[in-house]
Amino acid sequence: MGIEDWQAKSLYIKMQFGHFFWSDPTLERHFKGHRDTVTSVDFSCSMKQIATGSMDSCVMIWNMKPQMRAYRFDGHKEAVTSVQFSPSGHLVASASRDKTVRLWVPSMKAESTVFRAHTATVRSVNFSGDGQTLVTASNDKTIKVWTVHRQKFLFSLNQHINWVRCAKFSPDNRLIVSTSDDKTIKLWDKNSRECIHTFLEHACYATHVDFHPSGTCIAAASTDNSVKLWDIRSHKMLQHYQVHSGVVNSLSFHPAGNFLITASSDSTMKILDLVEGKLLYTLHGHQGAVTCVTFSRTGEYFSSGGSDEQVMVWKSNFDCTESSDGNRQQHKSVSTLQVPQASSTAYFNLNSQSSVPRSQAFEPVEKLNRHESHPPAHTQSYSHNGRHSRAAHSHAHREPNSSSSSTQQTQGLQQPSHQDQAQSHASEGKVPSGLASTLEHIIGQLDILTQTVSILEQRLTLTEDKLKECLENQMEIGLHLQRREEA
Repeated sequence: MGIEDWQAKSLYIKMQFGHFFWSDPTLERHFKGHRDTVTSVDFSCSMKQIATGSMDSCVMIWNMKPQMRAYRFDGHKEAVTSVQFSPSGHLVASASRDKTVRLWVPSMKAESTVFRAHTATVRSVNFSGDGQTLVTASNDKTIKVWTVHRQKFLFSLNQHINWVRCAKFSPDNRLIVSTSDDKTIKLWDKNSRECIHTFLEHACYATHVDFHPSGTCIAAASTDNSVKLWDIRSHKMLQHYQVHSGVVNSLSFHPAGNFLITASSDSTMKILDLVEGKLLYTLHGHQGAVTCVTFSRTGEYFSSGGSDEQVMVWKSNFDCTESSDGNRQQHKSVSTLQVPQASSTAYFNLNSQSSVPRSQAFEPVEKLNRHESHPPAHTQSYSHNGRHSRAAHSHAHREPNSSSSSTQQTQGLQQPSHQDQAQSHASEGKVPSGLASTLEHIIGQLDILTQTVSILEQRLTLTEDKLKECLENQMEIGLHLQRREEA
């Protein structure tokens, strides 16, 4: 029985006996070509290309179509620390330890323009929403703003007293947020060039910072292994997550604003539900630190890079769920995130464009008693030498729904109690808890078989490759002997 058959059986059980099932994130593509740690990753708006930067001093452009080759851009003399596509997708900006910023045309010609103004390592580069300006952060303790088309340095922001790790434009381009090793996160008014507020990190510094799509809040990844969300209007902390066991290196908001993905030196990525204020998924795949992560422009995919020199592209599967009849269901939306702050409650209002999908899969329908009750029943697909092989070492697991992973409990949308759910399930003719537990065990066993078949299939692929190589070598030897005899 093939691996697809095991997956089909597992999916059949889920569809027959489950109410609503949240689709797990799945690994879609796998790129390997960098010779050192991948430091940054970004999607083009068309989803046709992915840009990555690495400690190997190269920028690489990967094509999502398997048959198309990747482009390697050599130009920087030292490690590339940050890359980003312009909003139109016609340019790629890169920052480097060689103190320069480059603008590349993402094509085979690898043409680039060099920006020079920083006097030390440039840590990050970010396009404004209209693509007209760039903001860069540097170890020279400054943030600099540039025009893209005139390729001209405009001005510096100079109040940090240590290395500046990251700087980003707000969605409306009016503000800039920056984080520094001086243990501060600063908000700047782009037009007045003034610092309008400073958030203090007392025990550590933030490695990465970004704006929520609504522009009303920022998230910071920290060296104390935590993730914090701040309201930029009230200047209060909204949420504080202690879910990683290592430094948090990068984070990215889902474009709808309801999820946040984080990457850490503990080798994992975490997907956080900002409405519920809890951890949804832990994703494993990289061997070593996960150094960068980002959602695509639509949120349908996200990509990660790590110290293992690999780039992975994952499908989010956040857009819909599967009902008991197999139909795809769209999530419901709410417009307000409620978060208690000490004795008061802060309200984080999302704009009309930032709806917050919710699904019954977030409610405690499933009984998950262990941190990793069972791995998902899917196999990750890799691209290797133009061929697709399979591997089972990368996976995502759903976190227990009964406990919140935020250190500050959030009181988002009210969830029904277990008793109410049991009664509603009984009235709707749902599966009894005992049978549901048995089915979960069966699904878990199918998952184990799926992974076993996947490993066997991978080894078979390697054997086939070796056999093909031996046959090719034998043919070459035969041709060589034939030429010698003819001579």
